[in-house]
Amino acid sequence: MNIIDRIKNIFRKGTVTIGVKQNLSSVLDHPKIAGDSKEYARIKDSLARYEGVYPAIKYKNSNGKEVHRKPGTINMMKKVANKYATVVFNEQCEITVGNKTDTELSGFINDVFEHNDFKKNFSKYLEPMFAIGGLACRPYYDAAQNQIEFSWALPDAFYPLHSNTNNISECALTFRTTKTVGDKNIYYTLIEFHEWQNGRYIITNELYRSEQSNMVGMLVPLSEVYEDLQPETIIDGLTRPLFAYLKPSGFNNINPYSNLGLGVCDNCKDTLDRINRTFDQYDQEITKGKRRILVSEHLLNSQMDEQGNIKLFFDDTEDVFQKIPSGGLDDYTIKDLTSEIRSTAYIDTINHHFKTLEMEVGLSAGTFYFDGRSTKTATEIVAENTQTYQSRSMQITEVEKFIKELVVSVCELGNALGVYKGAIPKFSEIGVDFRDGAFQSTDEKITYYQKLIAMGYPTSKALEEILELPEGHGQALLSEGLRESGARMSGMIPEMPTEAE
Repeated sequence: MNIIDRIKNIFRKGTVTIGVKQNLSSVLDHPKIAGDSKEYARIKDSLARYEGVYPAIKYKNSNGKEVHRKPGTINMMKKVANKYATVVFNEQCEITVGNKTDTELSGFINDVFEHNDFKKNFSKYLEPMFAIGGLACRPYYDAAQNQIEFSWALPDAFYPLHSNTNNISECALTFRTTKTVGDKNIYYTLIEFHEWQNGRYIITNELYRSEQSNMVGMLVPLSEVYEDLQPETIIDGLTRPLFAYLKPSGFNNINPYSNLGLGVCDNCKDTLDRINRTFDQYDQEITKGKRRILVSEHLLNSQMDEQGNIKLFFDDTEDVFQKIPSGGLDDYTIKDLTSEIRSTAYIDTINHHFKTLEMEVGLSAGTFYFDGRSTKTATEIVAENTQTYQSRSMQITEVEKFIKELVVSVCELGNALGVYKGAIPKFSEIGVDFRDGAFQSTDEKITYYQKLIAMGYPTSKALEEILELPEGHGQALLSEGLRESGARMSGMIPEMPTEAE
């Protein structure tokens, strides 16, 4: 934000606070929030693209009249975000806290994360996170259920208040609610501020009411929507904020001074537009290239109406043939006007744009094909050490940090509320096993667990991990193997012949 924008921002916010009541056009008009409107305009544009919302195409038809139509599109932003979300995290991920003897800590975290169905919800939110550049998770206490719940927010509802180059320590979160009064919709916006004052963590709530969906509106009492919500809550004993914010790996080159992340497609929107423009032209060529045949009116069916006039007609279901006036009794003209559809040229062009997109977003060549060819499997990605695997490794670092921050915040909140009285884990005591699955070959897993067994890791547990067996089945398999091994040594079971024999 340049100096002129800053001055304009100060004057605009100054007018907001004049008078007894506070009225906001947007969240960015709030005196506490100094966000860059250009950043949130970018996020809004990315969200629209992710949703598949594109403006109508306006053009002049053959009669010179301006008309508009819905464009034909391929939602590649969703495709790219889904690819990242799929390879980065899956519900087989294991989160471990503390050591085996600290059952209170591990039990508390497991209960909170399972109650919130964390793995499933996190997998779901990862896709829009990669698409539009961020995701916030805030633990809070639900007194009615006596449970710690998770609230999720995308970057269009997240506003940093104070931060450094590494972390965001204060923020504002917004939550929208709509009520219908008579035949009118009333729009409410709750702004929740998370701030530090003299080492104390303060959460402040403000509610705004508007009759227009694009306006935040007038400050009103919280009781209009939230009867039990307090205007201010002070929490002591916290070492970190009660939220964790995740953004894709990489620097925000579009706005270097912003603390918000970039979506994986934010630097290649021109390429997305080229893909959609080419696909739309191809779609229109198919639509307008349907078969059309001109025929002489002598070939049409006819019937006489009540006035004795002869009417020529096609069958009601026919839309291929079009009649032309006949110049003579012997004119039985049939002319095919169908033009050839340039499928090969369009498909090649779209695939060329796909290659550019793969390069720009850091995915392996061949990830996307328009002609229906299969994409590379995760095993092929690892075997070839391709770009997708390298990009995945970078993203995993950010995801692991996010999960560890959330675990610490949950424990500190539990301590502050008295629902948990155990220790607060350090980051080094929190483990996140992403269960690479196809990103790790079976041979590599065997070698890995052989080293662990040599250091005292239970062999039965290693078998369960390698073969993905249910808990407890490893011991039975190990016992059976030992019995067969002992029987072979005693000669009761013959040795299995080798291929050479």
